[in-house]
Amino acid sequence: MSANWTDIPYDAWRDTCSALHLYTQIVGKYKLARTPWLNHSWHATLYVSARGLTTSLIPDANGVEIEFDLLDHRVVGSAADGRKAHFALAPMSVAQFHANFLDLVVQLGGKPEFHGRPNEIPNALPFQDDHEARPYDADAVTRFFQALVTVCCVLERFRTGYIGKVSPVHFFWGSFDLAVTRFSGRSAPLHPGGVPALPDEVTREAYSHEVSSAGFWPGGPTAAFPAFYSYAYPAPEGFSTITPLPSGAYFDDKLGEFILPYERVRASNDPERALMDFLESTYRAAADLGGWDRTALECRGGEPLTPRPLDQP
Repeated sequence: MSANWTDIPYDAWRDTCSALHLYTQIVGKYKLARTPWLNHSWHATLYVSARGLTTSLIPDANGVEIEFDLLDHRVVGSAADGRKAHFALAPMSVAQFHANFLDLVVQLGGKPEFHGRPNEIPNALPFQDDHEARPYDADAVTRFFQALVTVCCVLERFRTGYIGKVSPVHFFWGSFDLAVTRFSGRSAPLHPGGVPALPDEVTREAYSHEVSSAGFWPGGPTAAFPAFYSYAYPAPEGFSTITPLPSGAYFDDKLGEFILPYERVRASNDPERALMDFLESTYRAAADLGGWDRTALECRGGEPLTPRPLDQP
């Protein structure tokens, strides 16, 4: 078993995970409010960094970046004019985190104005009204971060084998998952919407074109264990009946996605290979059954310092 594939049982840090999810929503909504719209909501996402999760540069004030430092357990804000501010990640309420973050943005010279309710969480309270005391398990958070780094490296490698439109490897704070998405290049049927606490116009813009998307989440109400997922929109006929790799992967009819428990990957002899097999086999099912032009869209996986040969697509 690779030491980089840390043990992250969801039940052991469920309440901390829920709190961290809401904290990332607050920071993500600040980025969303200040950043011009980019296709499929890519402008709003977070990214895995060497210390946690970062917004990258936000076009507010003189330029602002917010990072969740999940090693020293702080929220750190930096402005391009040299200003810095931070506060500790510790047991607190969502309302307290919200107040601390508003103050941090002011210290950086930014505008602390953004939508004040969570997305993709049914019946959630506005941030400023959520006064329930929340725990903060620092050790569990660090192990989650270490898993994110390891998974991110595999997803980045998977991304290099595609020259069609493909998303960055990025972290969606709404659904609290790390994801990468490949596109066929064709328009998709209008999405029905219906995602809890998310405007249908946002969902429909996100799924305006055919996709095969895969990623990782630490667990949640719909799957109470850390897992990898893969889905297609629209799902082609027969998609749910294929046998994915590796052993232990399966199609979840309720979720409409292929699922591979994180623990199956972690316990395998070659976790990176097991995850890559899952990503490749479920993508191929979506592309083949959906009639994608794979010859034109795919290429050999990238290698350091090696340009893609021009005799490839």
